[in-house]
Amino acid sequence: MEITVLRFIFLLLLRLKKLWTIFQFQMLSKVFFKHLVMAGVEHKAVLNRPLSTVVDIGANRGQFALAARAIAGAKVVSFEPLPQVAMLFSKIFASDEAVKLHVAAIGERVERKPIHLSARDDSSSLLEIGEAQSNFFPGTHEIGTLEIEVGPLDKFLTEGEIVRPAMLKLDVQGYELQALAGCKSLIGNFDYVYCECSFVELYEGQKLAGEVIDYLRSLGFSLSGIYNPSYDRDGNCIQADLLFKQSRVGLELLDRSLSD
Repeated sequence: MEITVLRFIFLLLLRLKKLWTIFQFQMLSKVFFKHLVMAGVEHKAVLNRPLSTVVDIGANRGQFALAARAIAGAKVVSFEPLPQVAMLFSKIFASDEAVKLHVAAIGERVERKPIHLSARDDSSSLLEIGEAQSNFFPGTHEIGTLEIEVGPLDKFLTEGEIVRPAMLKLDVQGYELQALAGCKSLIGNFDYVYCECSFVELYEGQKLAGEVIDYLRSLGFSLSGIYNPSYDRDGNCIQADLLFKQSRVGLELLDRSLSD
């Protein structure tokens, strides 16, 4: 009981800190009061760098896109496969010509796939929701499925649309490796990759952080930062947001990978 109370207090303090940051930006506070959407200002440290383009895969209601517009001033191209959530995203950014939304998910091939719907829509995944996800994050259990459009990034986006410096952001609930594979042909145009990764299997068959790190290393990106970690009661890390940066050596590795 004591641990639960302490966790509640900790989460409440984080939420209050987030609201305080949101209220520093007029655009973000207006969106909060009108649409009850909290911008992803917990990513401020990552976005507080020169960025011209952010490709936002797993956009949900636009939390990260809002932060990218307010903090970095970057052009944003977002991908969100859930139609109802995408409708709210479109309302939020209706007057912002620097934000574009594709109602689709990113994967290795063009196809229609079922997405597993979570009771909390931002936990929905193209992978089956595992028992660990529901245990660590109560209220995220599966409530059904919906068929969605999936395709590689170059089906929706051209190289010329990625103005550098550019960041590729992924928040795809266990589908990270498949989504990254779908970005492979364009990934050399990004200076940064920012990806939520798990250290335990929350979704059935998902690849864990170590495999994502190895895959991005093979494409020329090295791990440069760890943000917003979540822990279990024993202090073990469940998941975190990982920042990767492209290197000159990495460009040579990527060229070899693409030629194989």
